[in-house]
Amino acid sequence: MDKNNTIAGWVLAGGIAALGFSILSGKFFHADKNERPETMGFVIEGVVSSDEGGKEEVPMSMMLAKADIAAGEAVFKKCVACHTVNEGGANGIGPNLYDSLGKPHGHVAGFAYSDALASVEGDWNFDNMNAWLISPRKYAPGTKMTFAGLGKPEDRANVIAYMNAQGSNLPYPEPPAVEEVVEGEEAAAEADVAATEVAEETVAADTAAASE
Repeated sequence: MDKNNTIAGWVLAGGIAALGFSILSGKFFHADKNERPETMGFVIEGVVSSDEGGKEEVPMSMMLAKADIAAGEAVFKKCVACHTVNEGGANGIGPNLYDSLGKPHGHVAGFAYSDALASVEGDWNFDNMNAWLISPRKYAPGTKMTFAGLGKPEDRANVIAYMNAQGSNLPYPEPPAVEEVVEGEEAAAEADVAATEVAEETVAADTAAASE
C-alpha cells in the first residue's frame, strides 16, 4: 500500500513539474511577441466607429423641405396632455404654443416658466426647437418639462412644421447647396476608405506577427 502511494506521489509530482516547465517555456519563447488583440484595429482620431453612431444627422433645413404638416399634427397629439396650440388657447401644464416660433423662450405672459428655460437667450428658431425636441433636459438643464423627447428626425421636422403653421408661418431656412452636400458625402466616404485601409494593414501586421 505504501509502495503504491509512493508511486502515485511521484507520478503526480512529475505531472506538476511538466506543467510548470511548459508554462515557463511558453513565456520564455513568446516573450518578444505581441499578443493578438481581441478586437482588431485601433481607434483613429477624427473617425467615428460604426458602433458609435458615426452617421451625421441630416440638417433640419433639409428635413423641413420635405416635412408633412398633417403628419406633424398627428405627432403633436403626444403634446396635447400639456399644451394647446390654437390661437387664444389656455395654458395647461405647459404654455400655449400658438405663434411660438420666432418668439423668446419665455414669451407667454402669465405662464410660470422654469428659470432654466426662461434664461435661455434668443428666440425659438427651427434649429433650437429641434434641439429642444431631441431632449428638453439637455437643452435646458433644470427645466420642468418631463417629456423625454422625439427620437426620429422626421417626427421632429413634421411637428415643427405643424407648429410653424399655427400662427408663426416663418419661412423655412434654405437647405445647404447640393455641392456642399456632395462634398460632405465625399469626405465621409474618403474617411471610411482610410479607416478600412488602416484596419486591413493592422490585420495583416497582426497576422504576420502571429505566424512568426
